[in-house]
Amino acid sequence: MSMPDLNLLITLDVLLAEGSVARAAQRLRLSPSAMSRALARLRETTGDPLLVRAGRGLVPTPRALELRERVSQLVQDAQAALRPVQLSDLPQLERTFTLRTSDGFVENFGPRLIARIAAEAPGVVMRFVQKPDKNSTLLREGSVDLDTGVVGAATSPELHTRALFRDRFIGVVRRGHALSQGEITPARYAAGRHVLVSRRGQDLGPVAEALAALGLQRQIVTIVAGLSAALSLSRASDLIATVAERHSGNLSDGMFSFPLPFSTPAITVALLWHPRMNADPAHRWLRECVREVCTEQLSSTAGL
Repeated sequence: MSMPDLNLLITLDVLLAEGSVARAAQRLRLSPSAMSRALARLRETTGDPLLVRAGRGLVPTPRALELRERVSQLVQDAQAALRPVQLSDLPQLERTFTLRTSDGFVENFGPRLIARIAAEAPGVVMRFVQKPDKNSTLLREGSVDLDTGVVGAATSPELHTRALFRDRFIGVVRRGHALSQGEITPARYAAGRHVLVSRRGQDLGPVAEALAALGLQRQIVTIVAGLSAALSLSRASDLIATVAERHSGNLSDGMFSFPLPFSTPAITVALLWHPRMNADPAHRWLRECVREVCTEQLSSTAGL
């Protein structure tokens, strides 16, 4: 059985609404002869004359009257399905979004983000999960909505990215630590006992490279996967934690922070998502919330 031409639904909708081949042709920007041919195809498809002459005009048959409301609704539904969706009623939105990020990001930006979402869309639930690697499979599958991190060679090229803010590495020690007094030189920094934040357990990256260029190497005595653990250990011992400054803000309260005594490149923290979610209105709203919250949080911190 062949599929009917669904374009005929639009033609039928206009014909039944206008009750005139000439007016329907004008509305659809067709010639009267083209509209007459379309009516002939409709009659053949439905097995009904649909519009019959009565005096100088046309009147609908019972079958046409039966179809008029149904066809009109079908056309409206089709137009709505193909029209870009607008997020018009945030207070009624009920959805759970998953953001994969670091504990430092949640600590510093989470409270403001949650408050923003609660004010605009109280039915939305934010789920924060740890980021063990840069694998984009969960973003592709849709089990993670958004990711934060530094875009690099390991980042999947299919992902969309948007810069959130710039960050830099700093050192953090407990109050009263030897490095909290006197000049901090590269040699003094390297000679201390260090806690390394690394998901892979390796001392790689810009800090290690900068030290190696100076002929120095840190003494790593413990390795942790997250920022919170590193700062907790540093707070309760003589361990030196090297962390991203803006991620560690609230977590390092009461501790002594210092610029590294050597140059390391700044890092750009970005928001990442899969193209499958790019046009989703609710997802687009959430992305804008995250971006604005980061900007507001960093502006308020800079003003202190």
